[in-house]
Amino acid sequence: MVNDGFLNGQFLLAMPGMTDERFKRAVIYICAHSALGTMGFVINQLQPFEFPELLIRLGIITKNEIILLPEKTRSMMVRRGGPVEAGRGFVLHSDDFMVDSSIPVSDDICMTATMDILHAISEGAGPDKALMALGYAGWDAGQIESEIANNDWLICASTPDLLFDGDILGKYDRVLEKMGVDPARLVVQAGHA
Repeated sequence: MVNDGFLNGQFLLAMPGMTDERFKRAVIYICAHSALGTMGFVINQLQPFEFPELLIRLGIITKNEIILLPEKTRSMMVRRGGPVEAGRGFVLHSDDFMVDSSIPVSDDICMTATMDILHAISEGAGPDKALMALGYAGWDAGQIESEIANNDWLICASTPDLLFDGDILGKYDRVLEKMGVDPARLVVQAGHA
């Protein structure tokens, strides 16, 4: 069994043999890992709309106010964080911005799931680095450990650069490259002695 919290702040990469289409080539940032279960966000799958449209849907801004948003807010993308609670929003962000509801995930990354961070981002007063996800990926107690042992996932140390950069579609290959793994050499089955 993996130590309590071992996966916090790590990336999980789906192996080529992943049979669940929702996680094919997924890069997942793990926020919480304990004996009770695991929670993370798919960070390389996009929603069919951008952040300003979400702000309009939530009534934070009007369509006419899009032009007033800071440039990085206008270009912010919304990720498909996972299949659990797909309508619930979460913001992973740098620790230079905190509110009472912010939860530290690692030394320099926090998670906030309240509207105040969306207001701050729309006003240009939010964190330096942020990503918005709708939904999350979750596993019951012992489930992720079994999947890792079954060769469904690779574990990789995360970096803020890889977490927050805008190249969403190339993220899977870049994380593999960071690990020194050639995707062509990945095998679907693990060997057992």
